[in-house]
Amino acid sequence: MSENVQIESVLRKRIDSGKKALVVYITGGLGEDWIQTMHSVIEAGADVVEIGIPFSDPVMDGPIIQMANDSSMESGSTPVTILNDLRGENPAAPLAVMTYYNLAYRMGHERFASGLASAGISGCILPDLPLEEFDIWSESATNYAIETILLAAPTTPDERLVELCSRSSGFVYAVGLLGVTGIRSELADSAIKIAARVKTATSKPVLVGVGIGTPEQAVQACEVSDGVIVGSAVVQEMLNSASPEKVGELVSTFRNALDKNC
Repeated sequence: MSENVQIESVLRKRIDSGKKALVVYITGGLGEDWIQTMHSVIEAGADVVEIGIPFSDPVMDGPIIQMANDSSMESGSTPVTILNDLRGENPAAPLAVMTYYNLAYRMGHERFASGLASAGISGCILPDLPLEEFDIWSESATNYAIETILLAAPTTPDERLVELCSRSSGFVYAVGLLGVTGIRSELADSAIKIAARVKTATSKPVLVGVGIGTPEQAVQACEVSDGVIVGSAVVQEMLNSASPEKVGELVSTFRNALDKNC
């Protein structure tokens, strides 16, 4: 059984202090110093780090994260090498992985869940695993204390939203817009609407992701939500500079904006 720090407890501590939560996505295996980038992101104020395990056909990811996926895989990264890199790191914040169900299926649920736990991972996001098939994964996840974070889309019907929220653990991921991840010029109206709907359906932490590209957009999204997930903007900085310090500086701008304005 995993003894990793649980995501929900960390987020609740931030929220109960009157602040907003910040989850930051980075691409696993992107650059030789990606582990240092993870630590830099935490030092800059991320409450949780979401680590993308690259997959060849990512249905949710836009061009920036697809480019990062390709670069990571071309350098030889695999799910096994990424988890091996994480073993023994003991980061100062809980980790979640985001990947696609095919990888969990091919590895086997028990082996995948065990591998996450032994690498210090607390949570898992499998965006293409339908709610109707959730049970085939959840037993193994529960056995290893892996919190499975479920996604609520703007098109999710109310009755399904209630069930989804009840089965999600760690937090509920409110998808801010229809479409793939990426940086947009302004926050979509759907981000506020889906956050408000999810908040009425659960007492669990509700974080908005997809389409949060600037600190200003993060502040807007937090008018209703408990926090935000920032991905493409951070990965773009990883691609641009490959500098853990530069990535940390970017994350600091989000942390500071949330703390000052929310």
